[in-house]
Amino acid sequence: MPATRSTQRARTHSSGKRATNLSLSSDVLEAARQLDINISQVCDAYLRELVRREQARKWREDHADFIAAYNATVEAEGLPLEAWRNF
Repeated sequence: MPATRSTQRARTHSSGKRATNLSLSSDVLEAARQLDINISQVCDAYLRELVRREQARKWREDHADFIAAYNATVEAEGLPLEAWRNF
């Protein structure tokens, strides 16, 4: 029995992955296939890392004022618990 869209959707959601279409350079795609590179796995890993870095960059950008103020306070007053630091 062929899979319907609803069963395909259920399979992709239960695995945590979802089918998508990508446009890739045909020469690179062919070379990757010849090298038995799992294209989905590589794309997922690279995109995951790219998203993580972009989220970290955005967090630093969104909190830049607080970080600058905290650093200025530490510069002026020292670390809050420095008196009890034993290293």
